[in-house]
Amino acid sequence: MKIVQTNGAPAAIGPYSQGIVVNNMFYSSGQIPLTPEGNMVEGDITAQAHQVFKNLQAVLEEAGASLNTVVKATVFIKNMDDFVLLNEVYQEYFSQHKPARSTVEVSRLPKDALVEIEVVALVK
Repeated sequence: MKIVQTNGAPAAIGPYSQGIVVNNMFYSSGQIPLTPEGNMVEGDITAQAHQVFKNLQAVLEEAGASLNTVVKATVFIKNMDDFVLLNEVYQEYFSQHKPARSTVEVSRLPKDALVEIEVVALVK
């Protein structure tokens, strides 16, 4: 088991790792729209989702994976009314490769984020 830690994404805000690699599979913790410095991105779901993907790309790279090796994404969204806007951003990052995905509306996310995404990916 390998613990994944990068300064390219925000540090964990609790007792967990940014991600773990086990048997050539990477499991990320949920990424919210914090900058690597720990500041919350202001703005709508679009702005926040772009930051989440930047964070995911950083931890995936550190793990030896990429968005192209993601096999499953789980999306937690604060308001399902933002689903269409979220999908527009999501499609920018997963245009050709479309991993399996679940999207769930939740009542609240850490730091009052509008979106959180976690992924499972194959390590190259």
